[in-house]
Amino acid sequence: MKKVITSEKIAIKLWLDDMDSGALAQVKNLANLPFVFQHVAVMPDAHQGYGMPIGGVMASEEMVIPNAVGVDIGCGMCAVRTSLTGLSTEKLKAVLTEIRRTIPLGFKHHNRAQDRALMPKAEIPLDELTVIAREYQSALTQLGTLGGGNHFIEIQKGNDGHVWLMVHSGSRNLGFKVANYYNRLAMELNRKWGSRIPPNWQLAFLPIGSAAGQIYLHEMRFCVEFAYANRKMMMERVKDAILSVVQPVSFEPMINIAHNYAAMEEHFGKHVMVHRKGATRAQAGEIGIVPGSQGTPSYIVRGKGNKESFESCAHGAGRKMGRKQAQRQLDLDQEKKRLDEQGIIHAIRSVSDLEEAAGAYKDIDEVIENQLDLVEVLVELRPLAVIKG
Repeated sequence: MKKVITSEKIAIKLWLDDMDSGALAQVKNLANLPFVFQHVAVMPDAHQGYGMPIGGVMASEEMVIPNAVGVDIGCGMCAVRTSLTGLSTEKLKAVLTEIRRTIPLGFKHHNRAQDRALMPKAEIPLDELTVIAREYQSALTQLGTLGGGNHFIEIQKGNDGHVWLMVHSGSRNLGFKVANYYNRLAMELNRKWGSRIPPNWQLAFLPIGSAAGQIYLHEMRFCVEFAYANRKMMMERVKDAILSVVQPVSFEPMINIAHNYAAMEEHFGKHVMVHRKGATRAQAGEIGIVPGSQGTPSYIVRGKGNKESFESCAHGAGRKMGRKQAQRQLDLDQEKKRLDEQGIIHAIRSVSDLEEAAGAYKDIDEVIENQLDLVEVLVELRPLAVIKG
């Protein structure tokens, strides 16, 4: 932990030295909520989001906040270690071609619905899930698709001598629709109840015990499972792409971890709703993934179960520039050169791609250094080839 802020209703505990003013204001808002519990934890990759910073961890009593989960519910990482110890550039390019053929990228969906058996099972009858019932058929075409933004597929070389496969993606349009519906509902109900939380904080809440709160939690958990099913399908197709180019190859069990969700957990002697928005659970012994930016290392880590962070850690490098800012300020040739000199097959082609260049992100090694009381590093993974959404 780097510092503690004690000027608000409850303490704010930070695992970074500096934070942008917008994110700091949002953290202070969290720390002044009437139902916030114990303290607010801020991970080393933190930056401004909607309502709650990306990289924030907040526990609440009796309330859930849709904006403290975010719009990409269940977004997370998965990684698989292969038996390969290397891949030539020619074979890497062939693998990427096959991945692009089988996995829709960006805003693209499948032309046909995928197998319903691959979808999550709802905790309650499907027709009681307001948004998911309406969006279910569309979600069948989104299953096994990458999405855009900072989502990626990477082939990496670990310092354990093995080639690894990694996917970063979420719940696609399904999670977006659920998040927006329940945030709007929370805003309407908060107005009706005369909530004293300022609307411009963007932290409208739902009581966990209310009908609206319960349905949101059911739909949120469905989206978390949908995001997992989405990553799992893509990982299977990445493995198939590898096997189409080189054999024999064996694959170890997939590591999977989400970083946008809320869950009931016990902390400091109480059962509370822990919101992790761009933060990864890091219970003692739990294996997690902390990805870098395009062209920088990613890390397989083991949690230390640090109570002060609500057993959490960073979810990645974290942005230091907004998307438009990166396009304006970063030098295209320099960013391409940085990747080319490392021999990485990358996705930087034009100025528009600079929003996902390494220069738009914080130093991943500094992020890792700042959270060595939260996790221990098991494997460092360096990118060989990158596909961006």
